[in-house]
Amino acid sequence: MNRFFKFGAITVIVLGGVAALAWSFRVPIALEFVSIMMERRTGPIAQTREIDWSSGADPQNRPIEQRPPNIVLILADDLGFNDVTATGEGVGGMATPYIDSIAQDGALFTNGYAANATCAPSRAALMSGRYATRFGYEFTPTPPGMMALAPMIPADENRMHDSVVHDADDDLAFEEKGMPPEEISIAELLKQRDYHTVHIGKWHLGRSNGMAAYDQGFDESLLMASGLYDEEDSPNVVNAKQDFDPIDLFLWAAMQYSAQFNGGPLFKPRGYLTDYYTDEAIKVIEANKDRPFFLYLAHWAPHTPLQAKKEDYDALDHIALHRERVYAGMIRSLDRGVGRVLQALKDQGLDDNTIVIFTSDNGGAGYIGLPDVNKPYRGWKISLFEGGIHVPYFIKWPARIPAGTVVNDPVHHFDVYATIAAAAGAPLPGDRTMDGVDLVPHILQTAGDVPHRKLFWRSGASQSALVDGWKLNVSETNKGVWLYNLREDPTEQNNLAQSHPEKLAEMQAELKAWNDEQAEPRWPGQLTMPVNVDRDLSQPDQEDDDFIYWTN
Repeated sequence: MNRFFKFGAITVIVLGGVAALAWSFRVPIALEFVSIMMERRTGPIAQTREIDWSSGADPQNRPIEQRPPNIVLILADDLGFNDVTATGEGVGGMATPYIDSIAQDGALFTNGYAANATCAPSRAALMSGRYATRFGYEFTPTPPGMMALAPMIPADENRMHDSVVHDADDDLAFEEKGMPPEEISIAELLKQRDYHTVHIGKWHLGRSNGMAAYDQGFDESLLMASGLYDEEDSPNVVNAKQDFDPIDLFLWAAMQYSAQFNGGPLFKPRGYLTDYYTDEAIKVIEANKDRPFFLYLAHWAPHTPLQAKKEDYDALDHIALHRERVYAGMIRSLDRGVGRVLQALKDQGLDDNTIVIFTSDNGGAGYIGLPDVNKPYRGWKISLFEGGIHVPYFIKWPARIPAGTVVNDPVHHFDVYATIAAAAGAPLPGDRTMDGVDLVPHILQTAGDVPHRKLFWRSGASQSALVDGWKLNVSETNKGVWLYNLREDPTEQNNLAQSHPEKLAEMQAELKAWNDEQAEPRWPGQLTMPVNVDRDLSQPDQEDDDFIYWTN
């Protein structure tokens, strides 16, 4: 048993006991203990350091018009379908003009699907071009103690369903849970085509045993080492804490304001985290203007804990609800950052020959207490109803993709890999099943077929199949079964499971056949939790509500 696992196991046991004491001694005692333990685990955090980004010329000395396209993949975290005005109304009616411009100047996929309804498996699919379940990446790794603590501090006595804690052996530490080195990341593939590869922000695909970003094909990696956007007591931010959300209680206690470059010592970022990542992304673009580059800009925004830059919060005084105003401020910063990245490409004369892809790792979270983040879809992050997996998905490539293109066929996160590979002239790996397809022929309407007839999702108790417009949702714990014809009912209002038994049996067979191809999870699920499909976490459960159970 290594020292990381020893710490995790001890933390789970101790925090479980502390959480139980919170019944009588209140939540702050437990959370203060979490904070102390996390600080001991990570060690000291140095002051801000400068990143000396690598620069250089094209190895083949080609002029820009003969080089393969630069690629910028921008991934938001927990961004809802309704949060962006290209696909929805915006938070509090706030527009997102720069994010929208990627769709307006390129292709908007009205049925873009995340690979999973939680973050890490989606990222594994983006980086590998495959269903993450093909290599056992089924459950999102969580920091030590989080899954033990969350169900033990009930934040609302009106919750009507309990979580199921699994007593399964887990011999992997948080740092050891990731995408296996045997997978060929998109960065590794692009290295074969003389690309310089850079990662900025969240990774969540492992930090040891060859799974860190700088071991998975990225020449340089500026890692989000923890999860605060600024110091908690900084005068430059406005915080919103949700006392109804156990996850939020944990994050405020456990997260720190820190970064790490290529596995070096921890240090504090410079300024508000979203702006900091944007600043560094612009430096990367400037440093690599003379050679093909791949920039994976994995923002943390607008994931909890909710912290907005004060100037963004102040600009949104028309939004009355405090947490909504903070959340909107975070998206405002994200949108501004996207605009600055796009401008940097123009300033360097790179925009025509650069592919810019924007999407979210999953749908908006119900635990932030905002009911409309995924409107018009039902469900949230941590559910396979459309709200959990139906995400903004845009691609801009002026040299190839006509502005204003709209694609209505379903597309998936793993298509990003295949699309990037084709644009760079890199053949897909031939020694394994690759699930993604190049989307450019479908955008140009030269493919002759749809990108996918069938798509599937799985996280333990929750599983789903989408086949020729029919969608099956299964929740094994409570024997929930939902069947929808999305072509007639895209927002999943009319459950046809009882009225269409033959179609239900057909869809169940499709799901089983796909499951039979997938690998066993590389680590066990720790918790199976109830998720109210239609009420956010600030609202009490009702008797007739639809619930799914989600394993993580």
